[in-house]
Formats: sequence, structure tokens, C-alpha cells
Amino acid sequence: MAKQGAASMLAVALVLAALAAFPPVHSIGVCNGVIGNNLPAPSDVVKLYQTKGIDAMRIYATESNVLKALSGTGISLLMDVGNGALTSLANDPSAAPAWVKANVQPFPGVSFRYIAVGNEVTDSAGQKTILSAMKNIQGALVAAGLSGSIKVSTSVRFDVVKNTSPPSNGVFADASFMGPILDFLASTGAPLLVNVYPYFAYKGDQQNIKLDFATFVPGSTTVTDNGLTYTNLFDAMVDSIYAALEKAGKPGVKVVISESGWPSAGGVGATALNARAYNQGLINHVRGGTPKKPSMLETYIFAMFNENQKTGDPTENNFGLFNPDKSPAYSITF
Repeated sequence: MAKQGAASMLAVALVLAALAAFPPVHSIGVCNGVIGNNLPAPSDVVKLYQTKGIDAMRIYATESNVLKALSGTGISLLMDVGNGALTSLANDPSAAPAWVKANVQPFPGVSFRYIAVGNEVTDSAGQKTILSAMKNIQGALVAAGLSGSIKVSTSVRFDVVKNTSPPSNGVFADASFMGPILDFLASTGAPLLVNVYPYFAYKGDQQNIKLDFATFVPGSTTVTDNGLTYTNLFDAMVDSIYAALEKAGKPGVKVVISESGWPSAGGVGATALNARAYNQGLINHVRGGTPKKPSMLETYIFAMFNENQKTGDPTENNFGLFNPDKSPAYSITF
């Protein structure tokens, strides 16, 4: 009995150590964009995450003040490598170790979860650097003894998948680009990070995509595919990614939705009512996954705040769940 008790205690200790090394999965995180001149201080941002019970954050640059504020909070972090650093990380052997030394190792109290090497890189020259940069960051994390707790991936646009209707037809548009990346992810156990926006699909095809179907509002629109029934566009889009992974021979690669959201002003369908319907629906929905994969789907809402210095369509300034003064842009519950 004593030996069995000791063995049981050892097993429990090993499980606890594994959990401590890799933070638990939370269904919903929120992206913390900072393209604004009126946004709260990082310490106040982190306090707002804590107050609202938001357990995961994505940041788009290695911001030391944010990392300091996150230390000891237990908030899981998805941190981007800026697109501008990809060439150096791919080609300079010293760049990745220096990056990890500067941006990860000084912050042992931060619950790093993923490093996104590139976000929505669409130019062919940039895409050629991503895999080498990912491998070099991975190697630097291994050398630093951190590869067990941090997974390296890249965040891609949804349009890396084509033939998405019905979802089972989904296939990667460029196998020569995605294939080697998927091989790497499969070898390390890292997920594919995908930005999925039903809003843009709806905006581009209002004749065929009904607003209720795009915003999780129960309605008459359903899609049936291979015995699966879809009552919202988000599920259909995500399951087309799973179908593409199957066709690529990588069904075991996990999917994490690294961005999704709906604007509350500035364009077609961009109202506070629609934004609340979509984002509250997303929060409530992803705990149960999709028809094809009915298990919790890790998802990051874009974004925490309205950002007044973003360029492009006016909707880009209005994706925030909160205003810069930390007041809600509309009612939302996590």
C-alpha cells in the first residue's frame, strides 16, 4: 500500500507539473490591440481583463509594459512576432535566441501559451520566411528550456482555405505554403492559428448570407452537409478548416481561432446590436465547439478596445468590446 501510495503521489505530482508548465485552455480570450492614442495604461488594461474574468490575451508586439503587468496574473498569453522581424528571424542564426532572451526569458511570471510567428502574411516573399522563422524560434525556446510550455505557430487569414461551401469541401488554397507549416505543427503539437470573421463574409455577400446566420441569431437559415446541420456561419467556416486539414493529411492538428469579432459602427451591418449578438453568441457558443468537432474551441475576440488610429475602413476603429475609457461599447458577459 505504501508503494502504491507513493506511486499515486508521484503521478499526481507529474500531472500538476505538466499543468503548471502549460496553462489550462480557456474557451475565450480577447486581443489587446494598441493602435490608438487614448488607450488605458497596460496595468489598467490587465486589471480590466481580471475584473471581467477574461483568462487569455493576445498581443501583437513584444510590449514590455504589458508583459510586466501580466506577470503573476495567470492570464494566458498569445504573443505575436511582428511581421517585420520575420526576415531576420529566418536568416540570422543569432536573431531567434536574442528575441527569446529579450522578450520571453525576462518574464518568468507570464503564462506564455503561443508565439505567433507572423500575422496574416499574404505576400509570397513574406510567406517564404515564416517556416524558417518558426523553426528558429522553436529552436531558441528548446535551448532555453521553454519549449514544453510555449507552442510556436503562425496566424493565417481564413482565405488560406478555399471551396468552403459546403464546409466538407474545404481545402487549402496553396498546399506548397501550408503543407510544410502543417508538418511543423504536427511535429511539435502546436495548433494552427486562424483569423475567422463571418462579418467580412456577410459584408461581401449579403444576398446569400443572412444577417441572423452570421450573428448566431436563431433563424430559418440552416446548412446541411454530410449529415451535419449548421445554424451559424462561424461553425461552417471553422469546419471547412477542419476539412482542409483532413485533406492535407493532418487531422490531428488543432485549430485555435486567433481573431474573430464584429464592428459596432462604421459600415455595413456594423451596429452595437449586431456586434453584441455576434460576440455574445461567440462567447456562449465556442465552449461546445462545432458540428464536426463538438469540443471546446479556443477563440480570441478582436478586440478589447476601439482603436482610433487604425487605418482603412471606418469599421476598423470600432471592433472594441470597450471604449478607451473602459466603459462597455455594449453589454457583454464573459
